[in-house]
Amino acid sequence: MNTRYVLFVFLFVMVIVTSCEKGSGEGGTNTIRGHVIVHDYNGDYSILRDIYPGMKEDVYIIYGGDYVYGDKFETGDSGQYEFNYLRAGTYTVYVYSEDSTDIYGLSAKKIAVKQTVDVSGKHQTVEVPDMIIIK
Repeated sequence: MNTRYVLFVFLFVMVIVTSCEKGSGEGGTNTIRGHVIVHDYNGDYSILRDIYPGMKEDVYIIYGGDYVYGDKFETGDSGQYEFNYLRAGTYTVYVYSEDSTDIYGLSAKKIAVKQTVDVSGKHQTVEVPDMIIIK
């Protein structure tokens, strides 16, 4: 086989592969971060007893239009979370909360508190508004 032909095919494939636009997900230089805040209510959710940082809460991120989460982060002592090394795109960040409409405790159902985040450039840090969950 001709060496020039092999070199040409190799270069052509490399140009095609590197020119494809990559969507949301890991592999970039952006960061999404925020805090989880807990509103602690009594048993029937009629009295707010306390407000404090959501320590050790799992926060999930969905990349673009995916149907399942791509990564999860456990919050720190001050309720903070951070997803690093993201490409430009649209993300959904969520955490689970108790359902305050279930005042009799008949269901173990949790609801997702979600925020949609758009990252448009490189080397950005996007702050998500506080996500408030109920306990």
